[in-house]
Amino acid sequence: MRLALTPSQTAGPFLAIGLPWADGPYVVPEGTPGAIVFDGQFRVITLRPGGIPGPDGGIQAPHIDVSVFARGLLDRLVTRIYFSDEPAANEADPVLRSIADPARRATLIAVARDGRPGGFGFDIRRQGERETVFFDV
Repeated sequence: MRLALTPSQTAGPFLAIGLPWADGPYVVPEGTPGAIVFDGQFRVITLRPGGIPGPDGGIQAPHIDVSVFARGLLDRLVTRIYFSDEPAANEADPVLRSIADPARRATLIAVARDGRPGGFGFDIRRQGERETVFFDV
């Protein structure tokens, strides 16, 4: 029995580019006490997460897990956003500690924006200088 060839580069379409969120950038309403904002090409308003148990029995630093979908990618890219105002928690975090190069580790740290309460900046770079650390999952 001989099977027909299938296109080797067909990856979909399985989802709409942009994956619109019904409430726009609002995971929580603007003005919610304790809300944080990430600005840039995409804007998200959410609550700051707390630490979570780590695989070694310790506590992972507060972070947000991010999946990136883009044209030309066959699989999603997975990264994390940590907070610059959590230096002690970041130093103890097992995932951040596993990244030996401080410059690479810094690509996972959101920087507080001056003059904007709860505002953070975070750039995701898929390649080149300061390429964001992505994880195999």
